[in-house]
Amino acid sequence: MTRTFLRTKLHRATITAADPDYEGSVSIDRALCRAAGLLEFEQVDVYDITNGVRFTTYVIYGEPGQVQVNGAAAQLVRPGDLIIIAAYVALEPVEIETHRSRVVLLGPGNAVKASHDHPVRQP
Repeated sequence: MTRTFLRTKLHRATITAADPDYEGSVSIDRALCRAAGLLEFEQVDVYDITNGVRFTTYVIYGEPGQVQVNGAAAQLVRPGDLIIIAAYVALEPVEIETHRSRVVLLGPGNAVKASHDHPVRQP
């Protein structure tokens, strides 16, 4: 049996653009992807802090500073919205003790303010 845990997240990214005519996905600055360990075409959930909307899509690499929502989901967000982009992992029980979730905190201009790895703690 596997259990699902947060693998990584970009916290408080600012949407720079929304393009409903593009073929789906979220375009993310390559440097942000490296910081979070996100790979192109990896599934992510997007949580809009500004309006509460949530949706699932996949990553494509974007330009420096870019966090652009594309395709149908572009109708759900607006440039300037703050979002969380999260990826999850299914772990076997023996993997849980050593798992660390990566949290990348972003500031203005989608600059990395800090990043932390968090262990899974027992209750």
